[in-house]
Amino acid sequence: DVQLQASGGGLVHPGDSLTLSCAASGFPFSNYGMAWLHKTPGGRLEWVSTVTESGRPRYEDFAKGRFTISRDNARNTVTLEMNNLQLDDTAVYICAKSDLSDRGQGTLVTVSS
Repeated sequence: DVQLQASGGGLVHPGDSLTLSCAASGFPFSNYGMAWLHKTPGGRLEWVSTVTESGRPRYEDFAKGRFTISRDNARNTVTLEMNNLQLDDTAVYICAKSDLSDRGQGTLVTVSS
């Protein structure tokens, strides 16, 4: 069965950095675009970033210039490097196939002063 296990969340201060990682299994990883979404404290599920099978990234406006998505098709992992984190970045970050046919449980990122 498909598993998308996100890790790397935590409690940080504004301006700090975090790197999230997603370990994928149970499907041909290199054949799928992958995505990070986040679910805000208010319950909104929003796109953060996607990466195509070949590694081409796309970012939502709030993530441009601060976040970097990458994938390793040999290790079946997708990573989200987040810099200059802000209070509004507080959310559960969820790893998913970019077609949203499968998604994981997520990892909590809390940005607090």
